[in-house]
Amino acid sequence: MTKTYLSGIQPSGLLHLGNYFGAIRQQIALSEQDGEHFYFIADYHSLTSLRDADKLRELVRETAITYLACGLDPEKAVLWRQSDVPEVTEIQWLLSTVTGMGLLERAHSYKDKIANGAKPNVGLFTYPMLMAADILAYDSDLVPVGKDQVQHVEMAQDMAGYFNQNYKTEVFKRPEMLLEKSETMQKVPGIDGQKMSKSYGNDIWIFEEGKALKKRVGKIVTDSRPPEEPKDPSELFLFDLLALFLDADELSDWKSQVEKGGESAPGYGHLKMRLKDAIEEHFAEAREKRLELLATPSVVDEILAAGAAKARARAQEVRDRALYACGLR
Repeated sequence: MTKTYLSGIQPSGLLHLGNYFGAIRQQIALSEQDGEHFYFIADYHSLTSLRDADKLRELVRETAITYLACGLDPEKAVLWRQSDVPEVTEIQWLLSTVTGMGLLERAHSYKDKIANGAKPNVGLFTYPMLMAADILAYDSDLVPVGKDQVQHVEMAQDMAGYFNQNYKTEVFKRPEMLLEKSETMQKVPGIDGQKMSKSYGNDIWIFEEGKALKKRVGKIVTDSRPPEEPKDPSELFLFDLLALFLDADELSDWKSQVEKGGESAPGYGHLKMRLKDAIEEHFAEAREKRLELLATPSVVDEILAAGAAKARARAQEVRDRALYACGLR
């Protein structure tokens, strides 16, 4: 039986190395497998924090271009704007009438955002409900997630159960999470050593290049020890970034030199320059593809429109089942 995979990404900023190695790369690889693959750009979700219309339109397009440039094949995966499928918000309302406040109050994401200075609003509080609607609207079987997103799928499971139990019917399919394997989830620190994140301002844009990239990489936090002083590579998060791009032999050689120290040992500047070059080499093909897509905006528009048509057809079927179960049809 064909499985349906569902994943989304919020266009809240330019996508960075953490987005690529933590999600985009795996999603593109997954789309090569048998099954239906649905990937949406979560522009509704971004409204909880982004209040600039022109910026939002720009970021939605940039997100689509990034996925396509990095290798997503629209013949193998459905790519669309979340807001092009309004049935999702109808499903969200239906879920809200059967979901208790307590479930939302236990959401880790809401607590974390407030703790990090986000201004509380109803949209932020009900964020998991819209996310559940995103998942349930397409009869999703599997939702690829990292460990920090497990609760979102669990909440979608709960909400599907609440609705089905209340109306004594199986309208919503119970989704299951597809936990990313640890070996594919490489640690991606930001330039300050903390988890790379747009909201923390410690990220490196996937398509940064030249002087701008050199300057950004140059800001990676290091200590003041001289090159000749032996150092433990495991204590330098700069090596976590290098590990994303270098093959095992080259990485081992750099580590050995740093660990040994001495007059010929590379300094932090040498390591940063190698990282800068490696980033440019890794994304060179994708960067060229991005430029082609920027020069032909109609191609991106057509892909998003075709994706929305496929996604909306599926969501309408699910929405209609739910409305009938409620007595609204």
